[in-house]
Amino acid sequence: MQELLKVLAKALVENPDAVEVEIVEEEDRTVLKLHVAQEDMGRVIGKQGRIAKSIRTIVKSAATRENKKVTVDID
Repeated sequence: MQELLKVLAKALVENPDAVEVEIVEEEDRTVLKLHVAQEDMGRVIGKQGRIAKSIRTIVKSAATRENKKVTVDID
């Protein structure tokens, strides 16, 4: 999941070197925290959050195939 999220984010941003994914394990799910450069935040979120929603849907679908619960937070 972490690698999938990183690839998706790097494809969207102007500064791919600033993309980082942090993994936080909680009791019933995994939280992937996506960190991008401040100037790339709009590119990752998109108009009305459409791109962010799409990223979350893709990662959640991949996690479901592996019987995991994953949440994506964008910072």
